[in-house]
Amino acid sequence: MSGLFGKTREGYYSVSKSKRNQCVLKEETIVKAVNDIRADAPRIGAQKLLYMLREVYPDLMIGRDRFYRLMHKRHLMLKPSRCRHTTNSNHNYFKYKNIAKGMIPTRPGQLWVADITYIDTEEGVVYLHLITDAFTHEIVGWELSDSLQAIHTLAALNTAIEQARGMDLSLLTHHSDRGSQYCCNAYVARLKEIHASISMTEDYKPTDNAIAERVNGIIKEEWLYHMKRPKNLENARRITEDIINFYNNRRPHMSNNMLTPAQMRQKYDNVA
Repeated sequence: MSGLFGKTREGYYSVSKSKRNQCVLKEETIVKAVNDIRADAPRIGAQKLLYMLREVYPDLMIGRDRFYRLMHKRHLMLKPSRCRHTTNSNHNYFKYKNIAKGMIPTRPGQLWVADITYIDTEEGVVYLHLITDAFTHEIVGWELSDSLQAIHTLAALNTAIEQARGMDLSLLTHHSDRGSQYCCNAYVARLKEIHASISMTEDYKPTDNAIAERVNGIIKEEWLYHMKRPKNLENARRITEDIINFYNNRRPHMSNNMLTPAQMRQKYDNVA
C-alpha cells in the first residue's frame, strides 16, 4: 500500500532514519565535547553533560538513550565517590535556633547558607569559606585561607553582602552550623548590622545544612578529588576561582530546572 507521499511506511521511516543519522553529531565529536567540558569539571555527570550539549547543539545532538550507551561504551560514566565532613561547635558563644528548618525560599537574598570545607595542597591544608544563595544555588561569597580564623569567614560574608547591593537584606535569613566562626561576636555583629535573621543547625546532622553540604560535595566530588593537588594557597585560590566560575555560570542544576545559578538569578531579576 502506498502511503506517505508514494512511499511505504517502512520505506519512509527507513529514509527518515538515514537522513537523521546524517544530521546528528558523530560519536567522536560528542566524546571530544564531553572531554572538553570535563577538562573544566572532571566529575560532572552524564545528565548534565547531555543538557549542556543540547544547549550547544540543539538540532544535532543524539537522543538520551543513545548518549548514555555511548558514555558506557567509552567508559565515561562516573563512579560514586565519598566525601568528608567536619565541624567544631565546642565553644562558649551563643548558639542560635534553627529557624531555617522547613523554609523554602522563593527569591534570591531570602536564605543564605554558609559552611567551611578544606582543600589539601602540597604545602598543607587550606580552608574554603562559602556562602550560597539557597534559592539560586549561586555561590555569592567565598574566601580561601590558610586558617580557620573568623576573619576569613567574615570576608566571605562581606563579599556576599557587597554583591547583594540593591537587595533588602533585612529580609535575609543566614543559616550555618554552630562553628565558632559563625557564632563569634564579629560575625554575629555584621549580620545584625544588615538586620539579617540568624539561624543555626541544632542536631549536628548534615541534612540540617543540606544545601551548603551539597555545594561542598559538588566542588570536591566533581573537581578537587579528581585533579592534581594544588601546590599552595595561591595555586588553590586560582583553581577555586575557576571552579566557582564554572559552577555559577556554566553548570546546570536539576533543582533549578537545569538552569545555572546565574541564569536562575537573572530569570528572577527579569520577572521582578
